[in-house]
Amino acid sequence: MKDGLTTTKYMSGFGNSFETEALPGALPVGRNSPQKCNYGLYAEQLSGSAFTMPQSTNKRSWMYRIRPSVKHSGRFAKVDMNHLRSAPQARDEGTLPLSQNRWGPVPLPQTPMTFVQGMHTMTTAGDADARAGMGAHLLLVTKSMENEYFSNADGEMLIVAQLNSLRFVTEFGVLEISPGEICVIPRGVTFRCELVNGPARGYICENYGSSFILPDRGPIGANCLANPRDFLAPVAAYEDREELSHLYMKWGGELFRAEIGQSPLDVVAWHGNYAPYKYDLRLFSPVGAVLYDHPDPSIYTVLTAPSETHGTANVDFVIFPERWSVAENTFRPPWYHRNIMSEFMGLIYGVYDAKPEGFVPGGMSLHNSMIAHGPDEQSFEGASNADLKPVKMSGSLAFMFETRFPQRLTAYASKLATLDETYVDCWQGLRKNFNPARRDP
Repeated sequence: MKDGLTTTKYMSGFGNSFETEALPGALPVGRNSPQKCNYGLYAEQLSGSAFTMPQSTNKRSWMYRIRPSVKHSGRFAKVDMNHLRSAPQARDEGTLPLSQNRWGPVPLPQTPMTFVQGMHTMTTAGDADARAGMGAHLLLVTKSMENEYFSNADGEMLIVAQLNSLRFVTEFGVLEISPGEICVIPRGVTFRCELVNGPARGYICENYGSSFILPDRGPIGANCLANPRDFLAPVAAYEDREELSHLYMKWGGELFRAEIGQSPLDVVAWHGNYAPYKYDLRLFSPVGAVLYDHPDPSIYTVLTAPSETHGTANVDFVIFPERWSVAENTFRPPWYHRNIMSEFMGLIYGVYDAKPEGFVPGGMSLHNSMIAHGPDEQSFEGASNADLKPVKMSGSLAFMFETRFPQRLTAYASKLATLDETYVDCWQGLRKNFNPARRDP
């Protein structure tokens, strides 16, 4: 095992074309596929977009590896998917009535559970085969992968750490994330997931559509939101390990496993713009209303996966970070609304301002397309009568996977023991305040 795979080293920038080598001279000079590569390596290209995509959106990387990846994929056989699901799923799989949904934190299991076994699908949307939509997964990991590897052909995976840290040892190098950080592993990239400081819990957005990009800032201009320089890609590191291993692949909504004779993480050098990356959500620079009104949540978009309809995302990854609230004569929490997009939310840590009770770290909620939602009774009364001084909203970090598709609940989500069956009651106490004889509040 190469020592480089035990440490994390990064390069800065989003969407950059990087080049990195673990051995001097492993990267060819002036050509991608020389007749013979140094060190007896094989040249291989990994394409994340069609060959003919415009240069600005073309995604690909060249890898120089000990063996070509055809040696790392034997005869695949279907295996049990456990609680992992893909869209489209049976419309009757989820058994809950149409409503707002919320779940408390799911305890970490006592049984050994690797990354592959620990993906528990909560919702699916769209169609993985059509490369449109997403899946929202709860991630519970109690065991590091040993001589096991995973690759997802159905979509890229945005992983949110919530409890303890995770290390992703990939073909491109090593990424490590702790609560408050995310990583994105592109479609088709092979990796192994290891525990760092104990059993871990997190969330995954499996994006079936186009790759995540930084959103256009529009009138905001050149600065704020997520800055490209804060995204980190791994430097090259490799394993030269000859031992029986297993490669899991998610393909066509099903899970397969192949027996291989060596580690597939054998890339000694690579260059290109299609690679895993990580980001610390606490580096996000929020903007907001400095006079009146609560702005749209889209100003908190970290990453977006565009659809073919301009301005409508296949998936948006949105966060609600620490920030100042200063708007005058304004109802400061999110307003009551119905939305054509559907929203899967999670709380990483702290207290969410619109739901101070019931929505706790490690929990989740789903507000589906055109299903009304907004602040609970306690939040409404507090915000309606608050002394509107500047307030620092600190110590809290929530996120949202938002998609243009309706999200369908899985049987696992419908039967989860932490389902809050009283969630809808949080709005029942909202009183009728209407008085036609009184114009002013």
